[in-house]
Amino acid sequence: MTNPQSNSRQLILDRIAAALGRDTAAAASAAPADYAALPRDYQTATPAQPAQRIQKFLDRLHEYNAECMRVGSESEIAPAIAATLTTRSQSSPTPFWLAVPSGIPPHWLPASFDFPLADPLTLDELNRQPGILTACSVAIAETGSLVLQSAPSQGLRRLTLVPDFHLCVVFESQLVSAVPEAFARLNPDLPTTFISGPSATADIEMTRIKGVHGPRSLHVLLVAD
Repeated sequence: MTNPQSNSRQLILDRIAAALGRDTAAAASAAPADYAALPRDYQTATPAQPAQRIQKFLDRLHEYNAECMRVGSESEIAPAIAATLTTRSQSSPTPFWLAVPSGIPPHWLPASFDFPLADPLTLDELNRQPGILTACSVAIAETGSLVLQSAPSQGLRRLTLVPDFHLCVVFESQLVSAVPEAFARLNPDLPTTFISGPSATADIEMTRIKGVHGPRSLHVLLVAD
């Protein structure tokens, strides 16, 4: 069955094209070529040494009130996660755990804590999870941003928008200087989320409130590799 709404939309577009004296079929075929021909000489940051790039990223996280723990290798991820969960559990009135997307490497997960699978959870069930653990696709030093895509170790976008605490594992090799460099590493066909610090907003009186559009707490594990 033909969708009346799509017919109406096409009718409007055809009328606009006719008024402008354009051939809609020719315009449609030319659009991909025109898009591909657009100049993309975006300005990039001055190449930074790894130490400078890391320090800028840490400074940005500090400005955003995000916590960051540096670990020396991938083998230290599980102990670092255990330490984070132990600290959170001590300050929480209820048991604290992290839900995980299906692609999280099992050797990241300390055996002494629960890590329920987050992918099949409904929104109500996800809302009852104290926190979420994910990897990322790339991180940006200039903006202090984590970039996640719908990949197995990062999960669906909603996983990082509903729970109150987000723990994200970032490898130093994933850290770039500026935004254009980040886009060059991303899959354009996947949904993408940029995260710059814990979720926060301010009302007309400039009262800052955390946790309105996502986690109130963001914790980053920066892993040397």
